[in-house]
Amino acid sequence: MGEAEILDRLFRVIETRRRERPEGSYVVQLLDGGLEAIAAKVREEAEETIEAAAGSDGDHTAREVADLLFHTWVLLAASGLEPRDVYGVLEERFGIGGLDEKAARGGSDAG
Repeated sequence: MGEAEILDRLFRVIETRRRERPEGSYVVQLLDGGLEAIAAKVREEAEETIEAAAGSDGDHTAREVADLLFHTWVLLAASGLEPRDVYGVLEERFGIGGLDEKAARGGSDAG
């Protein structure tokens, strides 16, 4: 499997857990906690990612980013969205400078 396909594979696993609801599934537990619980995990993982990066430990940072991506994908699934929705937004932004793109959104979004 190519590296670029990993996020799509991860999302398919999350969607399967959401549909099939296997007992003992962490994804099911997160989804059952609702948006508030999932958002709390995304916040926690974002903080841990920042702390790991500040510590200049590449392996630790990579693990924390993986955790952040996982929890963000659960949030995406819980919101009724799919990776292609995110990919489409990113595709639209290619060729536009980051500051110009942010200004076009009104400048209030972080990013």
